[in-house]
Amino acid sequence: MNVLVVLVTFPEEKCARQIGTVLIEKQLAACVNIIPGAESIYRWEGKVCCEKEVIGIIKTTEDAYQALEHALVDLHPYDVPELIALRPETGSRDYLSWVRGEVLS
Repeated sequence: MNVLVVLVTFPEEKCARQIGTVLIEKQLAACVNIIPGAESIYRWEGKVCCEKEVIGIIKTTEDAYQALEHALVDLHPYDVPELIALRPETGSRDYLSWVRGEVLS
């Protein structure tokens, strides 16, 4: 079972914390890091926007990804939340094993 690192942006810390907590409680993620202070510049509906955001770094597994994505889309306030999954090529064997053990298959 491969581990994934999922990047998500949120409008504020409170929102990130609430959604992150649900993901942990449902065992869709082993860990959610919340990093405040990001600034995003993007084009939305034809306009260039610049917003303060919070970055969430979620550790999960490939087996749990679809359920995690559904939960995030349902809970997230954005119409199209950023949701990018990366597969690490290497990592601490013990840490990756811990992630696998904390996430439901």
